[in-house]
Amino acid sequence: MTASTPPDGALLFARYAYPPNSLGYCGPDQAPLLLEYGAAGEDDGGLGRLARGFEGAWPYLRLIAEANRIEDPLDGRVVGAYWVGNRLLARVDPYRLCAHVTGLPGTRAADRDRLVESVFAGAVPHHNFHVFGVYPWVGMLRLGYQEEPLRVLERCRVRWGTVVGVEGEAAVVRGPGLAWEAGTLRLGPDREERALLSRDGRGFVLDPRPGETVSLHWDWVCDRLSERAAGALRHYTRASLDAVNRASRPAPSNVLG
Repeated sequence: MTASTPPDGALLFARYAYPPNSLGYCGPDQAPLLLEYGAAGEDDGGLGRLARGFEGAWPYLRLIAEANRIEDPLDGRVVGAYWVGNRLLARVDPYRLCAHVTGLPGTRAADRDRLVESVFAGAVPHHNFHVFGVYPWVGMLRLGYQEEPLRVLERCRVRWGTVVGVEGEAAVVRGPGLAWEAGTLRLGPDREERALLSRDGRGFVLDPRPGETVSLHWDWVCDRLSERAAGALRHYTRASLDAVNRASRPAPSNVLG
């Protein structure tokens, strides 16, 4: 499958939702089924039922769909907006986004001003804003903890990279990491990492070629990225970082997703 023939929205959701789900972080305990759907490239309607069980991602998909008058939250444009980024994000009213993030379970009253500040500093309902802005990890960095928060932020964000080579069921991918410097979270220099392509022969991008740009979530390669999609992911990642860096208070404690 090439970047010019992307999967439909439900299958695209499976590709990005499977990696954290397989680690037990969010959604129903159905990781093998998500992998099966995503690898097969076919959906019999079961993915829609599974997606509704993702308490982190599903409300964002609904928010984006409603703001764009799209009936199905699993429309490919909506799913692509949340995980990678596109112009649908700009049509979400910031007041509605504020209401969403400040009303999440576990959000403390003391954190609401910081979340509102992030939204009006340019944050949009992208997965990477949720990772950087809503989860507690940036707040932990500000308190002086570094190794584990930075590791989780790095793995949980959707990121991009260039395929360098293939080693069995994994690819070696080169792309920018995260760096914490002088109280600011930013993109750092390029580094190489290994990311899974498949498990027991089942995966989402089985035949990557050196030089191709791919997306990653946790320890998996999720999709090939066109030049436009890679540019969008870079843009919305930087916008999320900028918005969160302008906020002044530690992040609230919420479960991973």
